[in-house]
Parts: sequence; structure tokens; C-alpha cells
Amino acid sequence: MMTKNRTWLRAGLVMMLGVQVVHAQTVRQAPPDAAAPQPDLGQLRQQVAAQALKLAEQQRRIDESNRHLDALEKKLEALQKQLATAPAKPAQAASRAQPATRVSQADAPPTGRPVGQAPVQEDSRPPAIAPLFEQPGVLSPRGRLTLEPSLQYSYSSSDRVSIVGYTIIPALVIGLIDVRTVHRTTAVAGLTARYGLTNRLEIEGRVPYVYRNDDTVSRPIDLAPSSAAIVFNADGSGLGDIELAGRYQLNVPKPGNPYFIGGLRLKTRTGEDPFEVGYLSAGPSLPSLQTSLPTGSGFYSLQPSLSMIYPTDPAVFFGGINYQWNIKRDVNKSLEGVESSFVGEVDPGDAVGINFGMGLGLNERSSFSIGYEHTWIGKTKTDGDITVGTTSLQTASLLLGYAYRLNKNTSLSLSIGAGLTDDSPDTQFTLRMPYTF
Repeated sequence: MMTKNRTWLRAGLVMMLGVQVVHAQTVRQAPPDAAAPQPDLGQLRQQVAAQALKLAEQQRRIDESNRHLDALEKKLEALQKQLATAPAKPAQAASRAQPATRVSQADAPPTGRPVGQAPVQEDSRPPAIAPLFEQPGVLSPRGRLTLEPSLQYSYSSSDRVSIVGYTIIPALVIGLIDVRTVHRTTAVAGLTARYGLTNRLEIEGRVPYVYRNDDTVSRPIDLAPSSAAIVFNADGSGLGDIELAGRYQLNVPKPGNPYFIGGLRLKTRTGEDPFEVGYLSAGPSLPSLQTSLPTGSGFYSLQPSLSMIYPTDPAVFFGGINYQWNIKRDVNKSLEGVESSFVGEVDPGDAVGINFGMGLGLNERSSFSIGYEHTWIGKTKTDGDITVGTTSLQTASLLLGYAYRLNKNTSLSLSIGAGLTDDSPDTQFTLRMPYTF
């Protein structure tokens, strides 16, 4: 544009100069008029000299304008070069400030960050995933309080054959045989509160309310030759075992490295324990039945854990290991309704558990997770000896989870589990809706 203006300016000056020269020639070449007076030759020379001075002044101004235009063009070229190179520097700095991987996040943390976007480095917290296990993967931000109401439902059924007697030859039993089928339903409504002391440390408390119902179908074969079954129903409800926990992010990894989170959970025995409920004797030498069901385990337990979260593109891999120490207790009482049932010191078996899985972001609001959980439970001891008839147990479940972010502070998640061993619940589902203040 500046070049065109300079060209037009030069053309205008040349046209003005041409008009003036033509005018001067016309004045000199005009035929003398007989009636008009002869012009003064000296005066004409003065006019030509004055026009020459004006032309020289105009040429000086044109040269000065050209120099000014050349200087402006040089400044414009330098400015264009600066604008062309300026956006590259912030982009390079942003690429160094953020991880190159994209994470899948749905039970979004309450910070409002879109699901599927790489976490900002200054946040330094692991990405959120659709929750499957008891320990959440994302820690609460510093100074933020999260309230999480939840509802868990589980159903299990098992067949048990109890033989009370002895054998003299294989396949010949002298005594009583008790065949039972137990259908167990459990619903737990809980309220969990988490608070972030720092971006890497949070504390947690959970208060559960438990409802249980058992249907027991029993058929003592040798007591009565009848094919009729005995059906017994029992239920129980009330406050469960309150839990307290703390979690700490052990490292601030570089992009492409995993996050490690250590945790410690304390479970109290605020719920009604199995030694406080009443029992009903089913008959001589037959196992007794509970008239009401306990809502707690009856023992304190301490559970340290270590979790790992490894964000990749486009998935997030996670896993963990934990050890549950069930603290022994001196019950020192007899069971209500059962003769000769004094219980002394009871040491329930400890448990070791592992879990792992993968989370995948589906879009900006939702994510999907799949995982596996396995737990080994040791044998119970009474008064220092292994309780007669007890065995170690193994539970295993395949878990599927889905999470949807309702807004920047609230998300909704659902996980479904299918039992893979006889000791595991046949099915269970957990619904959570955390809200962050």
C-alpha cells in the first residue's frame, strides 16, 4: 500500500511539473496581439526563475518523502518478521509445560477440567478415571471438600453341605447331613467426605448404613426322611463400620511416567458385630441360625495400600496392592441362644488384595473403565489355634465402570461387578455421585 502511494505521489508531481512547463512554453510561443501590449522581457525571466525555484523545492520534497517511505518499509518488514516468529515461542513453552499424553477422565475432578485433556503440569495430580475400587485414583485439590453419597447393592447365593458325624468306610456316613442354600442380599448407603490438605495429600471419612437379608433353605436329610425343606429368613439394618483414611501422592512424575499413591485406611467396629446378635438352634448337632444379621465385622482393621496410575495416549492404566490387618479381639462371652458356645480370643484371617485395570475417555464428559480385583483371606484362629472347619477364602470380581461429568463440580459414576469364585458375590453394582465445593 505504501509503495502504491509513493508511485501516485510521484505521478502527480510529474503531471504538475508538465502543466507548468507547457504553460510557460505557451506564454513564450503565443503570437503577439496587435491590440495587446508587449510583455516585459525582464518580468518573464523573473517568472521563469521563480517557477524553476518552485520546481526545485518540489523535487527536494519528493526526495525527502521517498527517503521517509523507504524507512517505513524497512520498519514494516522487520515488524512482519517479528510477528511471524512470535507464536512459535509460546507454543514450544506450552508443549514443555504440559505432558504430551492425553488422559481419559470422566468422574472428573471437581476442578472443571475437560475429560480427555492432558493435566496441567502445575496441578501435578494424577488424572481421574471412572472409579472401580474403594480407593479413588484422584486426590482432592488443596482446600477443596468433596461429598460423595453412594449406594452399593450385592447379591450372592451359595450351596453348603455340612456333615456332622464320622465315616467307617468311604461313602458311608454315620451321623447327620445338613444341606443348605443361602441367598444373601446386602445394600449399603454411604456418605464419604474428602478434603485436600495439599494437592498431594487428602483425608477421608466414610459413614455407612447397612441393610442385610438372608434366606436360608435347609434340608436335614438324616433327621427326617421328608423331602420338605425348612426356610428361614433373617435380616438386619443399622449403622455400619465407620472408616477413616488418608492418601498421599508419593511423586510428581515427568510426562510419560506413572503416579504412585500411598494410602492407609482404618475400619472401626461401630456396627453391630456377629457376637452381639441372637442365634436359634436348628436342632441337636446342627449349626445354629442367626435371628438377626450383624451390620459390622466386629473387628478393627488397618489397611495400607499402594496404587499406581500410568497415563498414556489414549488410555490410562492403573493398579494397586493392599494388605488388610484384622486385629484380633478377646470376645470372652457366650453366644445368645446357643449352649456351650463360649468364645474367647478370636483372630480373623488377614487379607491381601491386588487390582488392576484400564480407563478410556469416550468424549469430553464421559469415560469407561474395566478392571479385575482379587483378594486372599487367611484362616481364622480361636485362642491361638486354627478354628475347626475354617478354610482360607479367595474372592475375585470382574468390574466394569462408567462415569459422566454432569457439570464442573458434579459427576455420576456406575460400576458393575461379576463374581468369579464361589466366595465372591454373584453380582454387585455401586452408584456414586461426588460433589466438590
